[in-house]
Amino acid sequence: MQPLTLIGLALAGFAAGFIDAIAGGGGLISLPALFYAGLPGHLALGTNKLQSAVGTTMAVTKYHGAGLIDWRDLRPAVLVTALAAALGTAAVLLVDNDVLTRVVPWLLLGVVAWIMLRPRLGEASGPPRLGVWPFAGLAGSVLGFYDGFFGPGTGAFWTAAWVEGRALPLPRATAATKVVNLTSNVAALAVFLSQGAVDPAAAAVMIVGQLIGGRLGATLAIRHGAPFIRVVFIAVVLALVGRLLWPSA
Repeated sequence: MQPLTLIGLALAGFAAGFIDAIAGGGGLISLPALFYAGLPGHLALGTNKLQSAVGTTMAVTKYHGAGLIDWRDLRPAVLVTALAAALGTAAVLLVDNDVLTRVVPWLLLGVVAWIMLRPRLGEASGPPRLGVWPFAGLAGSVLGFYDGFFGPGTGAFWTAAWVEGRALPLPRATAATKVVNLTSNVAALAVFLSQGAVDPAAAAVMIVGQLIGGRLGATLAIRHGAPFIRVVFIAVVLALVGRLLWPSA
């Protein structure tokens, strides 16, 4: 790989880590960068999972240090997500995902509309609509499989799910999202590694960027709270929609 290509991947890793730590959606930066660098499909997907897992670990560490993660409440979701993500990744090695590429932008637009209609999203919590295990079974199986199979917008979907299903304030919903994102990344990565679908050089330079970007993003999210996260969240979801509807842009 040329030095300029490696530098570009490092910058993409930084941007992806920063966005992922706050609102999710960094995969729409990092994955196209890997394709642009010339990596074939499954190799790009596997490499993306490795660098993303490292960056998300940094974000989880920051949120844990700030006391925003309730590990007892998250255990069922982590378990279900891990199993579903592994199944999703096994499936993507066999199945064409063009249909998902067409459907996801419209699902994301629905998330944006929902956020815009709720200006106080995540600023106050109410009673949860679902218990810990029913929520884990529903969200973990659907979003875990989706992240293992395809991935774009998973963080946005998880954040919305935590707010609506478990009534978490937005900073805690963001922190919980990082935990389950890390879970699905690691589960998917295990499958990709078993198939040799990871490029070590590309992953290494992106990890450097991910560590810096993830730490900075999580620090800003913790410091500025729900209003800051909400603005970035909406911007990221709209960018995801645009990137998916106009992939050549």
